[in-house]
Amino acid sequence: MNTNKIDMERIPRHIAIIMDGNGRWAAEQGKPRSFGHQAGVDTVRRITSECTRLGVKYLTLYTFSTENWNRPADEISALMGLVLSSLEDEIFMKNNVRFRVIGDVSRLPEDVQRKLRETEEHTAANKNMTMVVALSYSSRWEIAKAVRHIAKEAVAGNINVDDIDEETVSRELSTNFMPDPDLLIRTGGELRISNYLLWQIAYSELYFCDTYWPDFDKEDLHKAILSYQKRQRRYGRTEDQIENENKNQNE
Repeated sequence: MNTNKIDMERIPRHIAIIMDGNGRWAAEQGKPRSFGHQAGVDTVRRITSECTRLGVKYLTLYTFSTENWNRPADEISALMGLVLSSLEDEIFMKNNVRFRVIGDVSRLPEDVQRKLRETEEHTAANKNMTMVVALSYSSRWEIAKAVRHIAKEAVAGNINVDDIDEETVSRELSTNFMPDPDLLIRTGGELRISNYLLWQIAYSELYFCDTYWPDFDKEDLHKAILSYQKRQRRYGRTEDQIENENKNQNE
Protein backbone atom coordinates (compact mmCIF):
# COMPACT_ATOMS: atom_id res chain seq x y z
CA MET A 1 0.00 0.00 0.00
CA ASN A 2 1.26 3.46 -0.89
CA THR A 3 1.56 5.56 2.25
CA ASN A 4 0.84 8.62 0.08
CA LYS A 5 -2.81 7.68 0.44
CA ILE A 6 -2.57 8.41 4.16
CA ASP A 7 -3.34 11.98 5.22
CA MET A 8 -0.27 12.77 7.31
CA GLU A 9 -2.19 15.64 8.90
CA ARG A 10 -4.75 13.22 10.37
CA ILE A 11 -2.58 10.49 11.86
CA PRO A 12 -4.16 9.11 15.08
CA ARG A 13 -2.35 10.59 18.04
CA HIS A 14 -2.87 7.43 20.10
CA ILE A 15 -3.26 3.91 18.72
CA ALA A 16 -4.09 1.00 21.03
CA ILE A 17 -3.70 -2.58 19.82
CA ILE A 18 -5.01 -5.94 21.05
CA MET A 19 -2.30 -8.22 19.66
CA ASP A 20 -4.28 -11.41 19.13
CA GLY A 21 -3.59 -14.61 17.24
CA ASN A 22 -0.03 -15.60 18.24
CA GLY A 23 -1.05 -19.05 19.48
CA ARG A 24 -3.33 -19.84 16.55
CA TRP A 25 -0.67 -18.65 14.10
CA ALA A 26 1.83 -21.06 15.66
CA ALA A 27 -0.66 -23.95 15.79
CA GLU A 28 -1.39 -23.64 12.07
CA GLN A 29 2.33 -24.15 11.46
CA GLY A 30 2.58 -27.10 13.83
CA LYS A 31 4.67 -25.05 16.27
CA PRO A 32 4.30 -24.49 20.04
CA ARG A 33 2.50 -21.35 21.23
CA SER A 34 5.81 -19.86 22.43
CA PHE A 35 6.93 -19.81 18.77
CA GLY A 36 3.98 -17.55 17.98
CA HIS A 37 4.75 -15.21 20.88
CA GLN A 38 8.33 -14.84 19.66
CA ALA A 39 7.08 -13.99 16.18
CA GLY A 40 4.73 -11.49 17.81
CA VAL A 41 7.69 -9.68 19.37
CA ASP A 42 9.17 -9.25 15.89
CA THR A 43 5.88 -7.66 14.80
CA VAL A 44 6.03 -5.27 17.75
CA ARG A 45 9.41 -4.07 16.50
CA ARG A 46 8.11 -3.47 12.99
CA ILE A 47 4.92 -1.73 14.04
CA THR A 48 6.70 0.43 16.62
CA SER A 49 9.14 1.66 14.00
CA GLU A 50 6.36 2.40 11.52
CA CYS A 51 4.20 4.22 14.07
CA THR A 52 7.19 6.37 14.98
CA ARG A 53 7.83 7.14 11.31
CA LEU A 54 4.18 8.11 10.75
CA GLY A 55 4.11 10.44 13.74
CA VAL A 56 1.93 8.46 16.15
CA LYS A 57 2.60 9.84 19.64
CA TYR A 58 1.29 6.98 21.81
CA LEU A 59 1.16 3.26 21.05
CA THR A 60 -0.46 1.05 23.71
CA LEU A 61 -0.05 -2.72 23.36
CA TYR A 62 -2.16 -5.29 25.23
CA THR A 63 0.61 -7.73 26.09
CA PHE A 64 -0.63 -9.82 29.03
CA SER A 65 -4.01 -9.57 30.75
CA THR A 66 -4.84 -10.51 34.32
CA GLU A 67 -6.92 -13.32 32.83
CA ASN A 68 -3.79 -14.66 31.11
CA TRP A 69 -2.49 -15.76 34.53
CA ASN A 70 -4.85 -18.73 34.05
CA ARG A 71 -2.76 -20.04 31.15
CA PRO A 72 -0.38 -23.01 31.53
CA ALA A 73 2.66 -22.25 33.71
CA ASP A 74 5.14 -23.06 30.94
CA GLU A 75 3.49 -20.59 28.58
CA ILE A 76 3.49 -17.86 31.24
CA SER A 77 7.17 -18.54 31.92
CA ALA A 78 7.97 -18.28 28.21
CA LEU A 79 6.03 -15.02 27.96
CA MET A 80 7.91 -13.52 30.90
CA GLY A 81 11.18 -14.53 29.25
CA LEU A 82 10.10 -12.78 26.08
CA VAL A 83 9.24 -9.65 28.03
CA LEU A 84 12.73 -9.61 29.49
CA SER A 85 14.47 -10.20 26.16
CA SER A 86 12.36 -7.64 24.29
CA LEU A 87 13.20 -4.97 26.86
CA GLU A 88 16.85 -5.42 25.92
CA ASP A 89 15.94 -4.32 22.41
CA GLU A 90 17.50 -1.05 21.33
CA ILE A 91 14.35 -0.22 19.37
CA PHE A 92 13.55 2.33 22.07
CA MET A 93 16.77 4.29 21.66
CA LYS A 94 17.00 3.76 17.89
CA ASN A 95 13.52 5.27 17.40
CA ASN A 96 13.70 7.74 20.31
CA VAL A 97 10.76 5.97 21.98
CA ARG A 98 9.82 6.32 25.62
CA PHE A 99 8.70 3.14 27.39
CA ARG A 100 5.91 2.97 29.99
CA VAL A 101 4.04 0.06 31.57
CA ILE A 102 0.52 -0.12 33.00
CA GLY A 103 -1.03 -2.96 34.99
CA ASP A 104 -0.67 -4.86 38.25
CA VAL A 105 3.08 -5.31 37.91
CA SER A 106 3.35 -6.47 41.55
CA ARG A 107 2.23 -9.91 40.32
CA LEU A 108 5.16 -10.18 37.91
CA PRO A 109 8.46 -11.93 38.75
CA GLU A 110 10.90 -9.63 40.53
CA ASP A 111 13.45 -9.73 37.70
CA VAL A 112 10.75 -8.63 35.25
CA GLN A 113 9.63 -5.82 37.56
CA ARG A 114 13.21 -4.64 37.90
CA LYS A 115 13.79 -4.65 34.15
CA LEU A 116 10.55 -2.75 33.55
CA ARG A 117 11.65 -0.02 35.97
CA GLU A 118 15.10 0.15 34.40
CA THR A 119 13.68 0.48 30.88
CA GLU A 120 11.28 3.23 31.94
CA GLU A 121 14.17 5.14 33.52
CA HIS A 122 16.52 4.51 30.60
CA THR A 123 14.06 5.83 28.02
CA ALA A 124 12.43 8.62 30.07
CA ALA A 125 13.96 11.43 27.99
CA ASN A 126 12.95 9.98 24.59
CA LYS A 127 10.53 12.23 22.71
CA ASN A 128 9.34 10.76 19.40
CA MET A 129 6.69 8.40 20.76
CA THR A 130 5.61 6.70 23.98
CA MET A 131 5.12 2.94 23.81
CA VAL A 132 2.87 1.72 26.61
CA VAL A 133 2.79 -1.98 27.45
CA ALA A 134 -0.32 -3.25 29.27
CA LEU A 135 1.12 -6.08 31.35
CA SER A 136 -0.86 -8.01 33.96
CA TYR A 137 -3.60 -5.52 33.09
CA SER A 138 -7.37 -5.52 33.00
CA SER A 139 -9.68 -2.56 32.70
CA ARG A 140 -12.03 -3.69 35.47
CA TRP A 141 -9.04 -4.07 37.83
CA GLU A 142 -7.89 -0.57 36.89
CA ILE A 143 -11.32 1.02 37.39
CA ALA A 144 -11.91 -0.77 40.71
CA LYS A 145 -8.49 0.42 41.92
CA ALA A 146 -9.35 3.99 40.95
CA VAL A 147 -12.73 3.83 42.69
CA ARG A 148 -11.14 2.52 45.89
CA HIS A 149 -8.72 5.42 45.98
CA ILE A 150 -11.43 8.00 45.29
CA ALA A 151 -13.58 6.46 48.06
CA LYS A 152 -10.69 6.69 50.53
CA GLU A 153 -10.14 10.33 49.60
CA ALA A 154 -13.85 11.05 50.10
CA VAL A 155 -13.91 9.33 53.51
CA ALA A 156 -10.85 11.31 54.54
CA GLY A 157 -12.60 14.52 53.56
CA ASN A 158 -10.10 15.36 50.82
CA ILE A 159 -12.75 15.35 48.11
CA ASN A 160 -16.43 16.26 48.05
CA VAL A 161 -18.57 13.42 46.70
CA ASP A 162 -20.60 15.87 44.61
CA ASP A 163 -17.38 17.02 42.93
CA ILE A 164 -16.51 13.57 41.59
CA ASP A 165 -16.81 13.64 37.81
CA GLU A 166 -15.32 11.97 34.73
CA GLU A 167 -12.10 13.94 35.09
CA THR A 168 -11.74 12.73 38.68
CA VAL A 169 -11.89 9.11 37.54
CA SER A 170 -9.58 9.68 34.56
CA ARG A 171 -6.92 11.19 36.82
CA GLU A 172 -6.90 8.02 38.94
CA LEU A 173 -6.44 5.62 36.04
CA SER A 174 -3.08 4.12 35.05
CA THR A 175 -3.32 5.97 31.74
CA ASN A 176 -3.58 9.47 33.24
CA PHE A 177 -0.34 10.54 31.54
CA MET A 178 -1.68 10.22 27.99
CA PRO A 179 -4.78 10.99 25.89
CA ASP A 180 -7.45 8.37 25.25
CA PRO A 181 -6.92 6.21 22.14
CA ASP A 182 -8.14 7.61 18.85
CA LEU A 183 -7.99 4.18 17.21
CA LEU A 184 -8.24 0.68 18.71
CA ILE A 185 -7.03 -2.19 16.51
CA ARG A 186 -7.68 -5.86 17.24
CA THR A 187 -5.99 -8.53 15.16
CA GLY A 188 -6.80 -12.24 14.93
CA GLY A 189 -10.45 -12.15 13.87
CA GLU A 190 -12.12 -11.84 17.28
CA LEU A 191 -14.78 -9.12 17.68
CA ARG A 192 -14.55 -8.18 21.34
CA ILE A 193 -12.62 -5.78 23.59
CA SER A 194 -11.47 -8.34 26.19
CA ASN A 195 -11.40 -6.05 29.22
CA TYR A 196 -9.02 -3.56 27.60
CA LEU A 197 -9.13 0.20 28.24
CA LEU A 198 -12.91 0.13 28.69
CA TRP A 199 -13.10 3.65 30.14
CA GLN A 200 -10.59 5.12 27.72
CA ILE A 201 -12.12 3.85 24.46
CA ALA A 202 -15.54 5.40 25.01
CA TYR A 203 -15.11 7.43 21.80
CA SER A 204 -12.31 5.52 20.07
CA GLU A 205 -12.72 4.27 16.53
CA LEU A 206 -12.61 0.44 16.45
CA TYR A 207 -10.90 -1.61 13.74
CA PHE A 208 -10.97 -5.43 13.60
CA CYS A 209 -9.04 -7.58 11.13
CA ASP A 210 -8.60 -11.31 10.59
CA THR A 211 -4.80 -11.12 10.30
CA TYR A 212 -2.96 -12.88 13.11
CA TRP A 213 -0.61 -10.58 14.98
CA PRO A 214 2.64 -12.24 13.74
CA ASP A 215 1.51 -11.52 10.14
CA PHE A 216 0.35 -7.95 10.85
CA ASP A 217 2.65 -5.67 8.86
CA LYS A 218 3.03 -2.05 7.84
CA GLU A 219 0.46 -2.43 5.08
CA ASP A 220 -2.10 -3.75 7.59
CA LEU A 221 -1.37 -0.79 9.85
CA HIS A 222 -1.86 1.58 6.92
CA LYS A 223 -5.24 -0.04 6.15
CA ALA A 224 -6.35 0.53 9.74
CA ILE A 225 -5.27 4.17 9.65
CA LEU A 226 -6.97 4.75 6.29
CA SER A 227 -10.17 3.25 7.68
CA TYR A 228 -9.89 5.63 10.65
CA GLN A 229 -9.35 8.61 8.36
CA LYS A 230 -12.48 7.83 6.34
CA ARG A 231 -14.67 8.10 9.43
CA GLN A 232 -16.30 11.21 10.85
CA ARG A 233 -15.71 11.52 14.58
CA ARG A 234 -18.86 13.23 15.87
CA TYR A 235 -18.73 12.79 19.66
CA GLY A 236 -22.53 12.90 19.84
CA ARG A 237 -22.97 15.74 17.37
CA THR A 238 -24.69 15.54 13.98
CA GLU A 239 -22.99 15.36 10.59
CA ASP A 240 -24.28 18.86 9.76
CA GLN A 241 -22.71 20.28 12.92
CA ILE A 242 -19.35 18.75 12.09
CA GLU A 243 -19.47 19.95 8.48
CA ASN A 244 -20.39 23.49 9.57
CA GLU A 245 -17.53 23.52 12.07
CA ASN A 246 -15.08 22.38 9.41
CA LYS A 247 -16.44 24.99 6.99
CA ASN A 248 -16.02 27.77 9.55
CA GLN A 249 -12.47 26.66 10.31
CA ASN A 250 -11.56 26.78 6.63
CA GLU A 251 -13.00 30.24 6.03
